[in-house]
Amino acid sequence: QVQLVESGGGLVQAGGSLRLSCATSGRTGTITGMGWYRQAPGKERDFVAAIRGSGGRPSYTDSVKGRFTISRDTAKNTVYLQMNSLKPEDTAIYYCNAKTTDWGFAYDYWGQGTQVTVSS
Repeated sequence: QVQLVESGGGLVQAGGSLRLSCATSGRTGTITGMGWYRQAPGKERDFVAAIRGSGGRPSYTDSVKGRFTISRDTAKNTVYLQMNSLKPEDTAIYYCNAKTTDWGFAYDYWGQGTQVTVSS
């Protein structure tokens, strides 16, 4: 199993920045990719950004391209989401996700979420 713990959320004014962190533990060697999702009140959980465990170009949802950057520190087993030029519509609970492959089976793991609130 893999455990995920997010941190770094908070309240920020529009135009500001926040950096979210997702620390992983457990069977981190089985992780094939990690990402961030968000869920606004009354809405479904949506994809924000992802990065493969093997490297390569990250992927982003269109609404955050050019403003958000996903990165990872393999030595610390931590993934980050740098969020710049924040907008009120970015307000949501942000969840870290890890995809793993273990003995040929695929699994999804989620963190507990961290609240991001952007005031206008």
